[in-house]
Amino acid sequence: MKVIILCGGQGTRLKEETEFKPKPMVYIGNKPILWHIMKIYAHYGFNEFILALGYKGDYIKQFFLNQKAFTSDFTLSTKNYEAEYHLENRTEVDDFKITFVDTGLETLPGERILRCKKYIPRGDKSFMVTYGDGVSDVNLKEVLEFFNKQKTMGVITGVHPRSKFGIVLINNQNIVNEFSEKPVLYDWINGGYMVFKKDFFRYIKEGETEHPALKRLAKKGQLSLYRHEGFWACMDTSKELNDLNNWWKEEKPPWKIWK
Repeated sequence: MKVIILCGGQGTRLKEETEFKPKPMVYIGNKPILWHIMKIYAHYGFNEFILALGYKGDYIKQFFLNQKAFTSDFTLSTKNYEAEYHLENRTEVDDFKITFVDTGLETLPGERILRCKKYIPRGDKSFMVTYGDGVSDVNLKEVLEFFNKQKTMGVITGVHPRSKFGIVLINNQNIVNEFSEKPVLYDWINGGYMVFKKDFFRYIKEGETEHPALKRLAKKGQLSLYRHEGFWACMDTSKELNDLNNWWKEEKPPWKIWK
């Protein structure tokens, strides 16, 4: 099953990072967040990706095209630039099959998905979609099983957002009992990690984000929500970037489900 990852936005709220590179290439530890997302999918056997590129898309292409040099020893002849790669000494090997699609600089996410349609094989009945800035420990096999059980045209993964503010808890006499520092809220938001039947393309229109298409599905009762109670985090601000890097330094980062 193909996985479309939306990689074309400019990430303006992380301008200090994204002025020179696309948001999915902002590093968590020693790898871009895009790599972390792909490792999550590959852990469950979904390793065929379609990257919907836009802003500084060449940066993403170059990263993967140069992986052989980055992850192995090699001997280079500077006279003719012939290289001999010593692949037996590679430090790590990823098993990704990637289709790079230039979906336009200013294209909105919905149309980016639509422009990837021709790379979904004719025999495939469904495909996955996610954003290029969120990581999770969601069980993607369970998401797919839920999708098959629900039989709706689409499934989104619902996650609990964190409050951006500290919460004050009071009793009936308006006495402050405690402060809760940026707690996880009970509401649901779309955390990405979505699955759709191919007919979903009929609900997407050019010049739109993905949200109107999702609303059209919901209006017809064709959109389900898989409830994920585990870890999820996105990278929209410098604070969230720092949080992700601090988590990555832990012995077992919350979203690192691969070995």
